[in-house]
Order: sequence, then C-alpha cells, then structure tokens
Amino acid sequence: MISISESAQSHFVKLLEKQPEGTHIRVFVVNPGTASAECGVSYCPPDSVEESDLQLPFHGFSAVVDAESQPFLVDAEIDFVTDQMGSQLTLKAPNAKVRKVSDNAPLRERVQYMIDAEINPQLANHGGNVSVVELNDAGVVVLQFGGGCNGCAQVDLTLKEGIEKELLNRFAGELTGVKDITEHQRGEHSYY
Repeated sequence: MISISESAQSHFVKLLEKQPEGTHIRVFVVNPGTASAECGVSYCPPDSVEESDLQLPFHGFSAVVDAESQPFLVDAEIDFVTDQMGSQLTLKAPNAKVRKVSDNAPLRERVQYMIDAEINPQLANHGGNVSVVELNDAGVVVLQFGGGCNGCAQVDLTLKEGIEKELLNRFAGELTGVKDITEHQRGEHSYY
C-alpha cells in the first residue's frame, strides 16, 4: 500500500526515539477523494490506534492508516531527500484525490478514474475539467468539458491530440472512439 524509502524509515526511527515508547507514525488524508485532499504524517501514540486502523510494519516502527484514508493511499510513496537545499520529507499519493478503481471494474469507472487521476489535474492548471457523460454500446465514450475548457480555442487539440489518443491507447480493444458534446461556441455559457 505505502512505500517508505530506507532514508525515510531511518528518519522516522530517529524522530520516534524522542517520543514515548510504542509511538508510531500515522499517515492520513484530509478530505480524501476531493480536489482539496491533503496528505499528512504525524506521531501516533499507542493509545491512539483504532481497531479499524491498518498497521504496516517497517524497520523500527509501524505506519498506522485509518480506514477512511486507506483506499486513497494505495501506491503512496514517502521519501526523505537530502540535497544542497537541505533535507525534506516528501509524500506522494497519486490516489488521494480520487479513489483507485480495480482493474476489473466496469469500463466507465476505469475511464472516469483515468480522467480524474491523470487528465483533470492537467486541465485544472488552465481552470478546466472533463467528465464522462456516457459510454455507449459501440464503445464510444462521450465527454463533457467544463470550466476553462468551455469556450477555449485549443479544446479540439486537447481532445484529439491529448485525451482521445490517451484513452484509445490505454483502453485499446475496449474503446472505439471519443466524442465531445460540449457547446464550445462563445456565449453566456462560456467560462470566459
């Protein structure tokens, strides 16, 4: 579930030496599954471990994860990096904002997950987003753009050269096409 590098494990062991015996670390997500999700690490005294918590054993300590955060910390990585600027603990949790779906989930769920986890974070840099409206029996996924993408002059390029290519490549043999139903003409409905 969570990968903790050797350097991060050593860092945690040093920190925990100064805490009461039996203290572990807690890895958590605040507002999991939302655009405002934030990951964190804190001390976890032995009396703060809940029955529903998952305890992951590491060298010299356990990482404790609450039940709500667990699906959002799949594939999370914690590292401790030292460079010219100093030392820094990094936590990467690619599924914090969107719950990972299984490989055998329905196609629509897998497509929406890929859009939420990989495409929408890029579109968000420009104030945009996209969502699945429909997946028809012919294997065509119908998309709706929103935010900054609505009325954007580059939306055709984004769709054809970016999203469509990625979806058809990722879901080869399952998807046959991508269709946009967004009204992109400038007007009152446009974002800008």
